[in-house]
Amino acid sequence: MKRQNKNRWEDSYSRNAKKNSYPARSVYKLEEVQKKFKVIKKGDRVLDLGCYPGSWLLYAAKLTGKSGYVVGIDKQKVKIDLPENVKVYCEDIYNTLNFFGDKERFSIIISDMAPDTTGSKFTDAVRSFELSNKALDMTDGLLDRGGNFVCKIFQGEDFEEFYKKVGLSFKQKKIFKPQSSRKSSREIYVVGLGKK
Repeated sequence: MKRQNKNRWEDSYSRNAKKNSYPARSVYKLEEVQKKFKVIKKGDRVLDLGCYPGSWLLYAAKLTGKSGYVVGIDKQKVKIDLPENVKVYCEDIYNTLNFFGDKERFSIIISDMAPDTTGSKFTDAVRSFELSNKALDMTDGLLDRGGNFVCKIFQGEDFEEFYKKVGLSFKQKKIFKPQSSRKSSREIYVVGLGKK
C-alpha cells in the first residue's frame, strides 16, 4: 500500500527550507528576487513587514551582515532564534504610523504580507491590495532616497493601480513571479528600485 504524504503542501522548496534551517519555503522567493534585482546589500537597514515566521528575517540578516540590521513587524510572534542584528516587534501593521519616529530610516522595505484569506478571490485580492498600499505608504516616511521596495500582492482588479503608484515613487518598477511561488497562487511581487 502506498504511503500518503502527510503534508499535501510539502515540496522540494519546503524540504530544502527545513534542511537549511529556515522556518518556511518563502525564503526562496526573496532569494530569487535578490538574485535578479540585488535589492539588499551588505550594511543595509532592512524593514520586513509581515515577517512571521522569520525566513525573510534570517535571509535578509545574512545579506546585510553584522554591519547592517533587520527590523521585523508582524501580528504573530516570531518564535525562532534570531541573529543579533535582527529585532522583531509584535504589532499590527495598521498601528505603526508613528512607531519608528522621525529618525529611523531604512535602505529597503520588504513585504511578504498576506491577508487572512476568505476563499473569495475578489475579497482576498482587495485585502491584499490594502496591505500592499499600507506597505507602500510606509516607504514615504521610512525609506531612504535611492532605497528599494519589494512587495507581495495578489493579482486582482486593483493590481494595475498599485503598480502605477509604485512607479510614481520609484525610478524603476518591476513585476516578478518567483519560480518558488506555487503554481496555483495568485501572488506576484512588485519591485521598486531607487526611491525618488
